[in-house]
Amino acid sequence: MQAGILYYMYLTGFHAIEERIRAGKSGIISLMVSKAGPRAKEIQALAQGAKIRIDRTGSYDLNRLAPDNRGIALYVEESGEISRGSPASLEEFINKIDEAAKQNSLVLLLDEITDPHNYGAILRSSAQFDVDLVISRKRRSAKNADTVATSSAGAWTLVPQLEVANLTQAIEQLKDAGYWVYGADMDGEPAWKIKLQGKVALVLGSEGSGLSRLLKTDCDGIITIPTSKKIDSLNVSVAAGILLYEVWRQQGS
Repeated sequence: MQAGILYYMYLTGFHAIEERIRAGKSGIISLMVSKAGPRAKEIQALAQGAKIRIDRTGSYDLNRLAPDNRGIALYVEESGEISRGSPASLEEFINKIDEAAKQNSLVLLLDEITDPHNYGAILRSSAQFDVDLVISRKRRSAKNADTVATSSAGAWTLVPQLEVANLTQAIEQLKDAGYWVYGADMDGEPAWKIKLQGKVALVLGSEGSGLSRLLKTDCDGIITIPTSKKIDSLNVSVAAGILLYEVWRQQGS
């Protein structure tokens, strides 16, 4: 999605609605309510406190507009740039990090994460563990804004994101800026045995085929999460959470 494009959507997850309301009234059109259970009543009170319009509607109409609703949906207008703190380019991001003189920095690069549920879950972990930027490839990443927003429980408005045409070029730019780049793969060094302090970039591969051979060669090293091997591999969003926590721990949490 590119900046300047407006789109309208319905958030249906309780967490996503709450986080969006707490993030600020800008872009929120109304809270639509068909059935007010205990949790919906709490959210309705939160919306009223934020002076957000409440629209009563029938279940049939709300199901037609927002099929995944649980009796409540937040109708919002968003710009094409998911997070308002997102940089216009990688150069802009690198300059901001340099100007802030940050000793530790964490960037996450996603190679063809096409499942919006995974993308949303990764954004949620990124918000929890202070990721400075999430980079994905144009035309090769999850695009379902509503599902991403719901899966991230509102974190999509908190994590700076950037789409690039070429991940290899992005990796080279990050290296030139002093970042150590590590790819996540089953054949690598355990993450906790590697120094992940300073400027660090992690690269995660697609849900099906994992990290591509080309991107592996671009990385400074390959890291892994040792497991009991009872199943083939971890879900990419689960792996992301574990690795992001390890970097966050080493960088001083």
